[in-house]
Amino acid sequence: MGSASPKQTCLKLEIPNNKDKIFVKGTWYPSYFQLFITDGLHAWTCHGSEEEVEERALQWDQPVSEYIELAEKYLGFQQPDSVYGFDDAGSGHKRLSWTFEKEGTKLEWRWKCQPSPNSQKTTADILDFLMDANIRLSDEVVDKTQSFERLRVEADKCLTQSEILSKEKEEFESAIYAKFVGVLNSKKKKLRELRDRLSKQGTSVEEPVEEDAQSTDRTETFDEGSNEEISGEEVEKEDVGTSSKKDDVGTSNPRRGRGRKRK
Repeated sequence: MGSASPKQTCLKLEIPNNKDKIFVKGTWYPSYFQLFITDGLHAWTCHGSEEEVEERALQWDQPVSEYIELAEKYLGFQQPDSVYGFDDAGSGHKRLSWTFEKEGTKLEWRWKCQPSPNSQKTTADILDFLMDANIRLSDEVVDKTQSFERLRVEADKCLTQSEILSKEKEEFESAIYAKFVGVLNSKKKKLRELRDRLSKQGTSVEEPVEEDAQSTDRTETFDEGSNEEISGEEVEKEDVGTSSKKDDVGTSNPRRGRGRKRK
């Protein structure tokens, strides 16, 4: 008829204008549900069969699954915007009701509950469920508390380690920056020295070049002038040599002529 592992809920329900509180234990299947109710002295049961659930879901134009889900929502946890009721329905029966809004319309669902054939057993079953649920919740709280404590310890360790790493990182960066500044200043100093050397070398190289140029010009000028003088002297010597030879020839010839004439 349904799932082998249904959902189970237990609601401590406070009814307006009623000093007594009731406990509503629900067992929810995909297409039907069962309710067990107790006030501590008396107990009631309600069985929502598949046929009845399907009929009511059809009346409200809802799928069966949606009807079951909505009923579980209001009977699993008390909704503050809902008005609950647990009224006499005659012959020891009770009528469990609750209200809700759908598409702006306030609706009310009612289910008739019959007296339990064994109120003591029904009440004991509800109390056992509550005790088991309380034990499970207590165990979960203990486990989560221990897990939280372990996480807190680990978080403290991580925080301490992070602080240590951050401090080491700052010290490392400071040392690296100090070394870098020292190296950078040293490089700057060497670059300045090289620049000064290049500047001095450039000045010393340029001056001899000018002197050589001037000496070259002077040499060329002197050489040109001496060449002209040498060539002029050679011309004069050649002229003098020629004239002397002519004179010698001219002087000799007349003498010889005159001598010949005398003969």
